[in-house]
Amino acid sequence: MTTLTITAKGQVTLKQALLKHLGVEPGQKINVDTLPDGRAVIQAAETSNNIADAFGILKSKNKQSVSLTLEEIDLLSRQGWAGEK
Repeated sequence: MTTLTITAKGQVTLKQALLKHLGVEPGQKINVDTLPDGRAVIQAAETSNNIADAFGILKSKNKQSVSLTLEEIDLLSRQGWAGEK
């Protein structure tokens, strides 16, 4: 059994062993179902694998940012992998 400590803000940090057991990594979600007897069931949330979820992932939050062409993105990524930038 794993024992977790509750912070003053009412939060808990899940230990790495528990996250590994659940099969989740940082950024992923978990579901917690509360049961009438005071227990809770924790499980990894299902991922949607829906392409629509990726829309807007590269959208800039800065309205004044410059858009790059695909060619510019390709050049920058090649330079990055080559260690040139």
